[in-house]
Amino acid sequence: MQTLSIQVQDSYMQQFMNFVHNSHSNIIIAKDKNLEHDPYFYEREKKLHQIRNDVKNGNMRLLSQEESDSEIELFFKELEK
Repeated sequence: MQTLSIQVQDSYMQQFMNFVHNSHSNIIIAKDKNLEHDPYFYEREKKLHQIRNDVKNGNMRLLSQEESDSEIELFFKELEK
């Protein structure tokens, strides 16, 4: 079985639900709370896990708050030039 995310036009919703009802042995509908709050939840989750792995593996450096602030200040000074 495969999982898909779909969007249905409001005006077509009843016809779509009729189709699902008629195909109930092949289709299961379940609402995903994560996608209700954030349509890009799983893409963001995947990216976050990749960032965490990169930090753990040493492929990406995690800055302290002070280092981050300093980098941002330097960036804005470069923009002003």
